[in-house]
Amino acid sequence: MNTDRPIRLSRRQVLGLLGGGALLAACGKTSSSSTPGPNERTLALRLTGELYQSTDPQRFAFALWSKGAPASGPATEIGFKGPANRIIAPQSATLFAEGLPPQRGIYVTNPVLDAVGTWTAFVRANNQTLELPFTVAADASTPKTGAAAPTAASPTFVQPLGVDPICTQDPPCPLHTVSLTDVVGRGKPVAVLFATPARCSSQYCGPVLDELLSLRPDYEGKVDFVHVEIYENSQSARTAPTVQAWGLKTEPWLFTVDGAGNVVGRLDGAFDRSEMRQLLDQLTA
Repeated sequence: MNTDRPIRLSRRQVLGLLGGGALLAACGKTSSSSTPGPNERTLALRLTGELYQSTDPQRFAFALWSKGAPASGPATEIGFKGPANRIIAPQSATLFAEGLPPQRGIYVTNPVLDAVGTWTAFVRANNQTLELPFTVAADASTPKTGAAAPTAASPTFVQPLGVDPICTQDPPCPLHTVSLTDVVGRGKPVAVLFATPARCSSQYCGPVLDELLSLRPDYEGKVDFVHVEIYENSQSARTAPTVQAWGLKTEPWLFTVDGAGNVVGRLDGAFDRSEMRQLLDQLTA
């Protein structure tokens, strides 16, 4: 088992962990800090699920917890140390919180992770230094920017492809009327959100879907919007066929695809309304 992957737990399990003052780390590990006591210290949660060797900057997102509850807000710096003593000097992380629940904002920075292996992020917040170890892979398993987007079919209300429920939002969202196989590369840009509101380990899937739906009218007629659930059903750990075709191992993910069928933007782990709007604006510019 790859312990660097985000751990998927039920909503009840996640709430139990947070309520007990512990933190479910997206990389399978909690941040560490020597001071103060365990009931007072700030903890960090890595939200970005996939990081790979590249000379291009990559989005690295994380959140803060304190006393068992979300605690975004304080000014935060982050630096990195990689293999062969590669050092990325500390810099301010940008807080994104538009449309997210209170104190659930996410911090984002864009380091160049140019070496495969174990890295450590050093987060400085509330006068504490928090260490977040993570692994940089040799390559991405998901479609990278500039790559052709998969044209595999996605579940629709008419052709659910064995996925039930087709949408775990209550009531189901309207983004299941067209299949990706019928819209990707057909001349019109596409925005596809992979998220499972009812089973999301980080509990960001519901909020990001809500915000995407609220943005949709601004791009009416310009972009085809598609939502894909992560799992085949409410109990199974087996992912939906479309999720497998895109190589996803975490959730949520938002991809924007141009009319020729190439990926032009991607966000994962957690993202706010402004980050989604920026991708959509770039897609339709």
